[in-house]
Amino acid sequence: MQQIIIYIFKNSTKVLFLLLFTIALVLTIQNHSYHRSSVINSANRVSGGVYEKVNAVNEYFLLKSENEALAAENARLKSLLFNQSDSLVHDTKKKWNELMYEVTRCKVIQNNYNTFNNILTLNAGKKLGVEPEMGVINHQGIIGIVEKTSNNYATVVSILNTKNQINSKVKHSNHFGIISWNGKNTGYVQITDLPRLATVKKGDTIVTSQSLYFPEGIPIGAIDKIYTDNKTNYYTVDVRLFNDMTNLGYVYVIKNYHKQEIENLQKESILK
Repeated sequence: MQQIIIYIFKNSTKVLFLLLFTIALVLTIQNHSYHRSSVINSANRVSGGVYEKVNAVNEYFLLKSENEALAAENARLKSLLFNQSDSLVHDTKKKWNELMYEVTRCKVIQNNYNTFNNILTLNAGKKLGVEPEMGVINHQGIIGIVEKTSNNYATVVSILNTKNQINSKVKHSNHFGIISWNGKNTGYVQITDLPRLATVKKGDTIVTSQSLYFPEGIPIGAIDKIYTDNKTNYYTVDVRLFNDMTNLGYVYVIKNYHKQEIENLQKESILK
């Protein structure tokens, strides 16, 4: 405290000048509207810039929760969309447990794409209702089919797995084929049994046909090349995937409530 007093005495002239200058500045601002508005505008610009930067930082740290909220909302909307199938009786009083599909959102926490039999891992399992043989998609198209589950995790047989086969069709027609992967390029899958009676061309969209795993119409990719084999009645088609399978985040697991009923009926037909 004594040092402060000594400093003030030594610099009394400067201290007095600053004090008088401050008083004069305050009086000028208070008594002249132009100066007052200029100061206020300058202060607003500074504070506005500060608030903008603070808000940007806050938004950055809130991105994770915002993304999770959006993913959850997308799952709800997809459930509504899938349950508008023509195969369902449209009844506004239909209860949830009478619907055909339920969608659960989760996230890919491990993604393999550099082997012949690629597997993904999801951060959702039995506790969230995820079970084997459920389809997995994202906003761009199909990802694969759930293989095994634990309480909190699930593994998925990727579409980039040479053992995986998925029912598909040409979007603009009812010509069906089986999607599989030849193990060569992570951006392409193949259809080897598309009948040559089908009218197809490069750029045609390939989607899922209705199956135990997927609703009808989930995007898969677009036809890139068509090969004709004169020894068979089928085309071999290269399909360019809509999904970048090397870059996956949030995904949606699809539960088909009618799956068991369909399987039981098919088993009975086979036994007969």
